[in-house]
Amino acid sequence: MAFPVDLRRCQILGLAGTACLALGGETAGALPVRDLLHPASARAALGLVGVYFGVVLLIAAWALLGRLVRGPRPPAPRALLLVLAVWAAPLLLAPPLFSRDVYSYLAQGAMVEAHMDVYAHGPSRLGGPLADEVAPLWRHTGAPYGPVFLAVAAALSGLTRGELPAGLLGMRLVALAGVGLMAVALPRLARHSGADPSAALWLGALNPLVLLHLVAGAHNDAVMLGLLGVGLVAALGRWPVLGAVLVTLAALVKAPAVLGLAAVVVLQVRAGRSPAKALLTTTVAAAGTTVAATAAAGTGYGWIGALNTPVSPQNWALTTLLGRATRALLEHLGSDLAPLAVPAWHALGIVAAVVAIALIWLRLRPRPVYALGLSLAAVAALGPAIRPWYALWGLFLIAAAAPSTSVRHRMAAVTGVLALCVLPSGGPADTGQLVLAVSGGALAVVVLWQAHQAELAPALGRAA
Repeated sequence: MAFPVDLRRCQILGLAGTACLALGGETAGALPVRDLLHPASARAALGLVGVYFGVVLLIAAWALLGRLVRGPRPPAPRALLLVLAVWAAPLLLAPPLFSRDVYSYLAQGAMVEAHMDVYAHGPSRLGGPLADEVAPLWRHTGAPYGPVFLAVAAALSGLTRGELPAGLLGMRLVALAGVGLMAVALPRLARHSGADPSAALWLGALNPLVLLHLVAGAHNDAVMLGLLGVGLVAALGRWPVLGAVLVTLAALVKAPAVLGLAAVVVLQVRAGRSPAKALLTTTVAAAGTTVAATAAAGTGYGWIGALNTPVSPQNWALTTLLGRATRALLEHLGSDLAPLAVPAWHALGIVAAVVAIALIWLRLRPRPVYALGLSLAAVAALGPAIRPWYALWGLFLIAAAAPSTSVRHRMAAVTGVLALCVLPSGGPADTGQLVLAVSGGALAVVVLWQAHQAELAPALGRAA
């Protein structure tokens, strides 16, 4: 007998999950340095259990909502947007979760506000309390972000005057604005692609990775994806130049969005423009936007060189893992080529990504939104660095344009795995923390099973 599902049940279960996330994050999250607890302390341990308890509840609520979306009477997009707002609400005032990147954003914004070269120097040059909050790995590394995001971070720094609580809230509101743009764009992109708008919202906006990393983690990927989505919507209509401008702004937040310009060109050609005119229009709009945005931000063109920002040594991208394994083998054999192993695999990954993108567009050019989603997924999978939220680059557009439910099922499975991959503090895990995290998730599974049994008992009694 199936577990009874309705929209209100999903809403309440997901709200319970994000409330547990927020409460657990108060002691186990990516807290300011002055509030950090030792991981072995009882409060930090309880918080870690609570966070993973909440993550599993959220994943379960999302999975049940997926059943409802695929059912005979799926909820309307407007109802799903309300669910998204309810689930996100507890995270609005929660501490940062799963990453300390938001502190880097604030420090980099303060550097731009102080007229420092944010691409030549890391936050250590800024000094003071903000720099102390940045993860040690990135204190001496220049910003890898474009001038549009740095201009937003600088404006926020001016508004908050360097006050940490206000800055964190401001960055989360910026991320929420990006998620809002994503949610607005998804149904329109889905209709254009012949997909179900409700299914697109379920996979692309209510996705646990969106809530865990774009909302709770306040990552600027939300701004990139939001601008990319509305840019594509504009290009679908009568505003291809506006579409090119918005997609370029997205790329000036984070570089991978530049691939969206290919979709803008293809959409213009499909609307009847000649390929030469579409390419020229898009190129001029993108170049003009780049020059204007860089001048307005006052950061210069150092962002081009920043594309080579080094990756974390703890990074677990496919090419990095292969590079480490090859290096270890060469070191074992006593070869002098060992130091070249990781760079060589990174180069091979970039070549593989370029080849994959070319093949994708050759085959799927009539479906530019889907082709763009697969291309961004290839960049994330084959690039030198990977984080769970990078999966959203491609997933966002695949959600809107996937040709079959089987593709969405595979994307949902990837989501479920990646949602469990990072500790709420954003740091590496030791054995004790892994045990606590698994315990929290297992406790949630037990609670969900008991609730399932309690729901079935009356129905079975009536049947008897």
